[in-house]
Amino acid sequence: MNAYIERVIEDVKKKNASEPEFIQTVEEVLRSLEPAIEKHPEYEANKLLERLVEPERIIQFRVVWMDDQGKPQVNRGYRVQFNSAIGPYKGGLRFHPAVYVGMMKFLAFEQTFKNSLTSLPMGGGKGGSDFDPQGKSDAEIMRFCQAFMTELYRHIGPDVDVPAGDVGVGGREIGYLFGQYKRIKNAYENGVLTGKGRSYGGSLIRPEATGYGATYFWNEVMKHEGKTIAGQTFALSGFGNVAWGAAQKIKQMGGKVLTVSGPDGYVYMKDGMTDEMIDYMLEMRASNRNRSQDMADKFPDKAEFVAGKKPWGNVKVDVCMPCAFQNEIVLDDAKAIVAAGIKYVNEVANMPTTNEAVAYLQQQGVLITPSKAVNAGGVATSGLEMSQNSERLSWKAEEVDAQLHNIMENIHQQIVDACDEYGIGYNLVAGANLAGFRKVADAMMAQGWV
Repeated sequence: MNAYIERVIEDVKKKNASEPEFIQTVEEVLRSLEPAIEKHPEYEANKLLERLVEPERIIQFRVVWMDDQGKPQVNRGYRVQFNSAIGPYKGGLRFHPAVYVGMMKFLAFEQTFKNSLTSLPMGGGKGGSDFDPQGKSDAEIMRFCQAFMTELYRHIGPDVDVPAGDVGVGGREIGYLFGQYKRIKNAYENGVLTGKGRSYGGSLIRPEATGYGATYFWNEVMKHEGKTIAGQTFALSGFGNVAWGAAQKIKQMGGKVLTVSGPDGYVYMKDGMTDEMIDYMLEMRASNRNRSQDMADKFPDKAEFVAGKKPWGNVKVDVCMPCAFQNEIVLDDAKAIVAAGIKYVNEVANMPTTNEAVAYLQQQGVLITPSKAVNAGGVATSGLEMSQNSERLSWKAEEVDAQLHNIMENIHQQIVDACDEYGIGYNLVAGANLAGFRKVADAMMAQGWV
C-alpha cells in the first residue's frame, strides 16, 4: 500500500479516534485511490489528501424547542461543510437519535464524491440533529424544525450551502424548515433547500429519485453483465422514500421485490410486492411508528413478518438492496449472503456494508455496486431542482426522469472508464472512488492551497 495514503489514514485515526464511521469511509476511499496517487506525485507535494480529509467547516449548535406539555427540550444541531471545490455545499439533513459529529463527517465526506459523480456543480456537506421524530406530534416537529432553522439559516444559502432531506427529514420537515428560513430572511430564496413541495418550488420525481436512480444504475450493471432486471428478485431493507422509489421502478422494469424491513424485523412477500403494497409504504413512513410489521398486518394473506432478523441470506433472491442505514450488512450477514448463493449486492443506503463485509463478499465473487454511485440519483435530482429554481421554471416529470436516467448512465460509464484507465477490472467500488476523486482533485489543485 502507498506510504503516503497510509500516513494520512493513520493521522485521521489519531485525530478522529472517537469517530469510527468517519475513519471507515476514509480508509475505504483512500486505499482505493492508490493508482491515482501513484500516477500523480504532485498530490503528495501539495498535501492534497491531508486537505481532502479535513472538513472546511464544522458547525455545531444548541436547539431549544417546546414540547406539547409546554416544557423546553434541548438537542444538538450540526452542519458539516466538507468540500466546496466544485460547487456550493450540498447534502441532506438527518434527524435521528444516533446523529453525532462523526456520523455527519462520514456522510459529508461520502457526499463530496457522490456529488462529483453526478457531474453537476455541487460540493459536499451534511447536517442534522440527534432529535428523534418518532412519537412526536406534528406540532412538536414543526416547532423543532423552526428552532433548528433559526440557527442554521446563518450558514446556508442558494450559492453557499443547499440542504435537503435524509433519514427523519421528508417533505413535511422541509416545508417547515423553508417556512422558517423565509420568515427570518424576508426573502423567497427557494433554491436554499431541495426536496420541497411542488407548490413552492419542488421538482417532480424528487421523492422517488434515489430509488429510481438506484434501479437505473442497476440496469446499467445488468447490461454490462449481459442480463436484465426483468424476472430478477430483490431483497430490500427499509420502507422509506428510498425503498419506496426502488420498489416502484423495479416492478415497472419487470423485477420482484420480496422483502422490506425495519428495526423490528423484515416482511417477506413470496409473490412480490403489489402496487397497493408499494403505496402503503408511504403510510408506514408517515405514521412515525417505524414498524415493518405494519405491512404484514395490513396484508396478512400476502406478507409474512419475521421478527428481529434481517433479510440478508434469510430470503433467497437474486439481488440484495440495502436501503435503510449505514453498516446494516456486517460480516455475518455477508457470510449468510454467500451461503445463500446470492451474487449481487446493490448498495443504496449510505455505506450500508462494513469494510470487512465488502472484502469478504468481493473475495467470494459477489459483485457490489457502491452506494456513492447507486444512490446519487437523489442528489442529482436535487441538483435538477436547483436548476429549475434558478430558471424560475418547472420541468415536466418526463424531462426530469429522462435527465435522471441519463445521469445514472453517465455515472456508470465514468466508473467503467476509471476501471479501464487504472486496469482494475470491473471493480465498481474502487472505480467509483477513482472517478469521483478525479474532478474534486483537479479543482482543488487548480484553486491553490485553500
